[in-house]
Amino acid sequence: MEQAQYAALKAFRDEYKKKCAGWSALGGALVPLQKEAASLDTPDYPIETPVVYNTALDTITQDDDIKIIVIGDNPGKDEQRAVNQKYLVGQAGKIAQGFFARHPSLGIDFRKNAIILNKTPVHTAKTKHLKFLAARDSRAADLILQSQEWLAQKTAELAAGVGAQIWLVGYAELKAKGIFVPYRDKLKAAARELQVYDTLFVFQHFSMNRFMIDLRDFCGGELEESALAKKIADLGRRHRDEIFG
Repeated sequence: MEQAQYAALKAFRDEYKKKCAGWSALGGALVPLQKEAASLDTPDYPIETPVVYNTALDTITQDDDIKIIVIGDNPGKDEQRAVNQKYLVGQAGKIAQGFFARHPSLGIDFRKNAIILNKTPVHTAKTKHLKFLAARDSRAADLILQSQEWLAQKTAELAAGVGAQIWLVGYAELKAKGIFVPYRDKLKAAARELQVYDTLFVFQHFSMNRFMIDLRDFCGGELEESALAKKIADLGRRHRDEIFG
């Protein structure tokens, strides 16, 4: 990264770390709700980090070449573990890492050339549980909303600052009445204002291999390496148009 690009990254991560620390003050109220939501359909597990800052951001140096910003949903069970506190380190992250490793023509190492963010840092075992938290406690609802809008704005600014594409993955909850509609609307406005909308792409999530299944269907079943980058961009624009209108 050039010096100005690295300065933009440092400014973002410093501010994000402070925001997560402030949002974590609600952790005492969040944990009982997160446990209750998980008990509906998830085996018991210890909730260690109710609001998760991505510590992988702290390992990025000026020598790194950031090409994409990947935006997942929210931190799940693996991401919130105290020994991790990183985004997309569970099964979905392994699938994403494997995809890029199998396609070197894209020139992307998922752990070195990508900044990984979420639409909110609020942990739940499953993304749909965020609606449960929001319905049960107005403070949780406010946090989920505020964090989405803040992250959408700052992610667009970061993309402009470091010159990276935005890959918005997982769009079920971006549709009408979805929990991430505020993120969608704020990101669209900010991306247009900051002139990064043309490098914003929307995809199916990496979880359950949906990204790959969708990409194969779009490519007619065959992934031709020489045309793969263009096909991915075309698919990302198609989904962007579906979601953003």
